[in-house]
Amino acid sequence: MPGEAPTLRVRLAELASAEVRERLARGPVLLLPMGSLEEQGPHAPMGDFLLADRLATLMAERAASAGIEALVLPPIPFGGADWFGSVPGGVSLRQTTLAALLEDVLSCLARHGSDRVLIVNGHSGNATTIDLVTRGIALAGRRLAPCLHLWRSLAARWEALGGDRATLGHGADPLWSVALALFPELCRPDLMRGPEPPPPVLGLPVTGFGTLDAFGLDVTVPIELDRIAPSGVVGGDPARGSAELGARAVAWIVEAGARLIAHLAAQR
Repeated sequence: MPGEAPTLRVRLAELASAEVRERLARGPVLLLPMGSLEEQGPHAPMGDFLLADRLATLMAERAASAGIEALVLPPIPFGGADWFGSVPGGVSLRQTTLAALLEDVLSCLARHGSDRVLIVNGHSGNATTIDLVTRGIALAGRRLAPCLHLWRSLAARWEALGGDRATLGHGADPLWSVALALFPELCRPDLMRGPEPPPPVLGLPVTGFGTLDAFGLDVTVPIELDRIAPSGVVGGDPARGSAELGARAVAWIVEAGARLIAHLAAQR
């Protein structure tokens, strides 16, 4: 309505440059969502960066409602290359490329005095590179840039949220239930397939992405998803996920994330 103050927005890309200058001058916590574009099972949207972006936005909005300054940067949608390069439509970056991209983003922010950053990561294949880059920044004397790992945090809390650990896995929970809660229109449960036992590799049983059991030894091999799980579902049964469980997961991680933002905002 004419004359009304605009609603406080938290997505930096949606703000005019004059608004950004004003908001950055207040020293907000900047959230950087990261994810991937990869196989999430035949039934879930490939872009898990959509979930990281939405959750980061909800966290920032929750923090803003309590008077905490927070802004959300555009997400980095492509993850570091790991086991999913064989998937049609999947796009991944060499880890060196991802490292250069992340370092450039953080350096641009630091140049403008905006170094209070929280990375919100939705892809496990990014973790090592995030640690490498942020460790280098810290060793150079710049502010620590913590990283919130979404699925790791939710998996550890899954039973307390009313979930069953039997649903946890790739192409299953926590991501599947969260997707049902946040993007039901993008989910295709009619295409769902359950987990299947992976075939042996080198005559040895597969224990995970790129790992084998060799007579009790933990052995790694450079294999991709299509060789061990053509359906993209590994471990958990997605049929047992639900939007209701996803909504509880979203509520918990958004509240916890907002508390983390408030804590970081108080650090000097």
